[in-house]
Amino acid sequence: AKSRRLSLFSCTDSHVVTMPFTRNIELGRVCLVNLACDPLYGKLVVIVDFVDMNRVLVDSPNITRCVISLRRLAITSLVVDLQEQRTPDAATLAAAMKACDVEGQWAGSAWGKKIAKQAARKNLSDFDRYKVMVARVKRSALIKKALK
Repeated sequence: AKSRRLSLFSCTDSHVVTMPFTRNIELGRVCLVNLACDPLYGKLVVIVDFVDMNRVLVDSPNITRCVISLRRLAITSLVVDLQEQRTPDAATLAAAMKACDVEGQWAGSAWGKKIAKQAARKNLSDFDRYKVMVARVKRSALIKKALK
């Protein structure tokens, strides 16, 4: 019985344990500021240092470096390679972001596309919204006609 219990707890190659979360808070992690009252709302920032368990130092080429609460950040799957360097200077961070093509990867992701689509719809004029509605009605009519 003793050897049987040991075999239950031994790790074998066939039982690979994977972490349930893949978006860990780490140096170089790209985040989206998601609190609407924050002046950085909707901007992509990179975690460059940790202040404590709830706050991090973030930076990006188009903003000034600041401390922000983790509650205001939405963690993305993008990571910038900072070579384990804490608090890199602005030029190093900009070069690392350009090398990783953060903006391009974000624009190509489903999340980035959704936010771009929402921003485009938000900026439509009344006549543009009317044209979208007419196009949607025409498309619906064509689909109904094809399905009959």
